[in-house]
Amino acid sequence: MSSTGSGSGGKRSAGASGPSFDPYVTLPELVPLRSAAEQGHWPAVQAYFTSLGSAEKVTFAMGLLAETDGVEGMLEKAVADRPADPLPRTLLADRYVRIGWGIRSDLRAKHVSREQFDQFHDWLRRAERILIDVCAEQPGYAPAWTVRLITARGLSLGQSEARRRYDRLSAHHSHHHPAQLQLLQQLCPKWGGSWDAAHGFAREAAAAAPDGSHAGALVALAHLEHWMDLEGSEAGAYMRGLPVRDDLRFAAQVSVLHPAYRPGWYGLGAHSAFAMAFSLGGHFEDALPHFTALGDRASDFPWSYLPDPRGAFVKYRKSALATL
Repeated sequence: MSSTGSGSGGKRSAGASGPSFDPYVTLPELVPLRSAAEQGHWPAVQAYFTSLGSAEKVTFAMGLLAETDGVEGMLEKAVADRPADPLPRTLLADRYVRIGWGIRSDLRAKHVSREQFDQFHDWLRRAERILIDVCAEQPGYAPAWTVRLITARGLSLGQSEARRRYDRLSAHHSHHHPAQLQLLQQLCPKWGGSWDAAHGFAREAAAAAPDGSHAGALVALAHLEHWMDLEGSEAGAYMRGLPVRDDLRFAAQVSVLHPAYRPGWYGLGAHSAFAMAFSLGGHFEDALPHFTALGDRASDFPWSYLPDPRGAFVKYRKSALATL
């Protein structure tokens, strides 16, 4: 499963090197979480999450910790010791999802074996059983609902069920960006959705969110997903089209380029989406402010959609700087 978000920090000038895709480099405030997880020290992990001031930060850090190899041992013990606490249970479920998705891989379904699918579904069902209880006991716990959007997708539970889960989350957290990122994936044709549904959701979320939120990046990501589904000259023509360019411009202006925008942990992912989308369309002047904000930092997603993410970043940034 590709990571669908990263962080943000202060601006720095764009140099000739880079970028770093490592979130522990681009967001050094996450390093204590990694250290605690690698040491298997649950009290320090719990203290870190307790210190976070928003559900979005908790969800971001949760996804990062869930990618740490071997962390499930510590989490299983924490769940056994604290069976009523939603944090260790949701972390463990998220870890199970990552294990399962690692077995499945990010390949399209036709390239995944039956044995891979069987193991993948087994891990996701383990996660789902945990999350059902968490969400029943804590219906406003956004991180658990966000992971349940991933299990809904992986277990092929369908568009209606994914929407139901998103609506349950939205009743408590109306603009939870990590959940929006997950629902957008579900709404794409590769997961049984449609382009009308994907683009419609992205535009609606961007329009409904407060000015200066990260929601506008959903518009860029929807166009990148659409571009990925096209081939040859058709793909290039799509991104160069003025309707796409104008859609991206509006979304950027109401989100990460708005005066009310304050950098957050999902900012690198948002700026990366806009920088990549504008660059693929040859709109390098529009890409420039996003590369300026990124500096030598970037999120793995969506640059990982390209064969050479680092090379593409450097090439596109050079073209954007040439517009100065």
